[in-house]
Amino acid sequence: MGTQDFPGASSLRTLSASLHGTLVTAADTEYDEARTVWNAMIDRRPLLVIRAADVADVPVALTFARENNLPLAIRGGGHNVAGHGTVDKGLVLDLRALNTVHVDPASRVVRTGPGTLLGELDRATSAHSLAVPVGVVSQTGVAGLCLGGGFGWLTRTHGLTVDNLLAVDLVTAEGEELHADAETNPDLLWGLTGGGGNFGVVTDFTFRAHPMPENLYAGNLIYRAEHWTQALRALRDWSTGLPDQMTVIATVLVPPADWDLGSKSILVVGFLWADPDQAAGAACVEAFTTVAPPDEQDISPVSWPAWQSAMDSLFPKGVRAYWKNTAFDALSDGAIDVLVAHGTQLDWPGTAFDIHVMGGSMGRVPADATAFPDRSSPFWINIYGFWNDATRDNHHVAFIRGFHREMQRFSSGGEYVNFSSGDESLPHGFDALGVYGAEKLARLTALKRRYDPHNRLRLNHNITLPHAGG
Repeated sequence: MGTQDFPGASSLRTLSASLHGTLVTAADTEYDEARTVWNAMIDRRPLLVIRAADVADVPVALTFARENNLPLAIRGGGHNVAGHGTVDKGLVLDLRALNTVHVDPASRVVRTGPGTLLGELDRATSAHSLAVPVGVVSQTGVAGLCLGGGFGWLTRTHGLTVDNLLAVDLVTAEGEELHADAETNPDLLWGLTGGGGNFGVVTDFTFRAHPMPENLYAGNLIYRAEHWTQALRALRDWSTGLPDQMTVIATVLVPPADWDLGSKSILVVGFLWADPDQAAGAACVEAFTTVAPPDEQDISPVSWPAWQSAMDSLFPKGVRAYWKNTAFDALSDGAIDVLVAHGTQLDWPGTAFDIHVMGGSMGRVPADATAFPDRSSPFWINIYGFWNDATRDNHHVAFIRGFHREMQRFSSGGEYVNFSSGDESLPHGFDALGVYGAEKLARLTALKRRYDPHNRLRLNHNITLPHAGG
């Protein structure tokens, strides 16, 4: 292990000896790999990276950061687009090795660590014909996804990831070890269902799982630009009567070369029917394709892990990335015109947008049951970009921001923190009041004051306190 001038060689030797995992500094050959997160636009140089080997390393790291007044970043999967999993001149607590998954098939309860990736969780649960509702890219970390909400291919069927969170174990920034469930510290559990990493470092998640067929009825309906308006109008009508078993995400993107679909942007209406009755699923899809026949389609039986990882190649680690999102109220003709206009401007691979059809089970959860900000909107758009050439940063970011601005006139104002790169024009990069609203923010602020009064856990979508750190 290498050393830095601060906190000092002796202090670092003591820290290293107290860890079951490893301590990495700039003097170590693995430092650059250890400090790197998924988004290459985030290039920070921490003093220390602690790669935890087990839960016992968590309070050790938190104590060291607190006693040495070091900024602290918590990393699960490291996939957060805003780059919250690293920090300049501070300490990174890397939890990736805490990735065990325990499935109880009889109770349909799943426990997993904070370093688990979605693909690891999916493979463990699918072995028992079960699934936990999670996101759509298998290399994403369970922890960050869950703590922000959790959109995915089961959102309409079984709700958000947080709607299926039963319990957590966590360590506060002051080193207190707590359990939270419906009976013990229920307010804390509520805060973790969308309030992010503000209240402690979660070391164990307990989820409710749901039966999942071995082969799913799923697919992609592909439309060329001249048919987008027709397809989006059909999607507007189709979405109003969708059964819960059907989740739909429509994407406009420039297809990768290996898709053999040309170089112009396409609309892909992806769907998943999460029910064993595939004939009913086919009939549901036919109601849409009769009105909007696709130019091409790819529909075939697929396993849950395979479907979940099908788009992984579009989101490789090390790309430069920027995202903006908003809920919106309707696929009005005006909104469709904006979507088509911006979609047809796309001429570079990587930048795209997804339209998530909301509602179903997710929409019936009472608004105050979780800290997740908004359940009322029927649609949510995520506008995102991936590229490798830093000289294109300004152009691509400007395109995404401009597109997002134009969607605001159709928006109800909701923002999903997991889809946000942050806003550098704001003091903390995040408008907590605008996201959560006054009532939920008041509850979250009270929890922050109780569990992290000094705002030591501030490298997140931060709930700030007067006179606290940061």
